[in-house]
Order: sequence, then C-alpha cells, then structure tokens
Amino acid sequence: MNLIRWNPRDFSVLHNQMNRLFEDVLQDWPSDLTGPAAWNPVADIYETDDELIVKAELPGVDPKMVDVRLENNVLTIRGERQFEQNIEKENYHRMERSYGSFSRSFTLPTNVEADKIPADFKDGVLNITLPKAESAKAKKIEIAAAAA
Repeated sequence: MNLIRWNPRDFSVLHNQMNRLFEDVLQDWPSDLTGPAAWNPVADIYETDDELIVKAELPGVDPKMVDVRLENNVLTIRGERQFEQNIEKENYHRMERSYGSFSRSFTLPTNVEADKIPADFKDGVLNITLPKAESAKAKKIEIAAAAA
C-alpha cells in the first residue's frame, strides 16, 4: 500500500470545480415558475501590463439601469433587464430570454486606481478599464555587473 501525501490545494481545486458546477446548473433554474428565469450576464476579464479589462455582455439592458462599483478590491456590476411591457405575456409563443435584476462581483487579482476607471457601453457590451496601481505593475530590475 502506497501512502499519498495530502495537498490542501487539491481541496481548493475541488471546491472551485463544485462551485462552478452548481453555478452552471442553477443559472438556468427558474426563480419564479410563472415568470422568466433569473440571469447573470457573462463576462470576460483579462489583463495587460498596465490595466485589467472587464467586458460584460448586457444585451437589452438600458445603461441607465446599470450600477458599477469598486469596493475593497471587489468590482460589482448590478442592473436590471426589464420585460417589454407593451407585449402581453399571453401573446408570447416562446420566452427564452431572462429578465430581472442581476448582480455579478469579481475579486480583482491586483490593486487598481479606483479614481481613474473609465466605463463605456456599446452594442450591448459594458467595457470597464481598471488601471493598475503603480505598486501592482511589474518592474524590471537591473542587474549590476560585478567588477572583475
């Protein structure tokens, strides 16, 4: 019988995979059996040398109904996609899009300049540019040559 050393990181990986599994399964779970399902917009987050970029898909959302906040290095996007009131529910043949309030929060991997964050909304995509704090940027260290 071989002994295998337990690595606590293995549990963290399993925990993250279980969270993703439940998020994927419950994402389409109806919040109200008589109405459309709750929804969470999808987002991409990537980083360059100087900034983090967040792109969130918010089709059919009025930009005035979106609230973006940064607090304790957590970016939160909240809003609401409202149901078109001029069409009676009884006249629908199919209702696949989700409506209602949403909230997404992302813990940022690095510190950012909170007072220099621009955001714009174009073609149903919210773009947020988060400039990295100077202390978070990578710095090149020069190596001094030893005298021979």
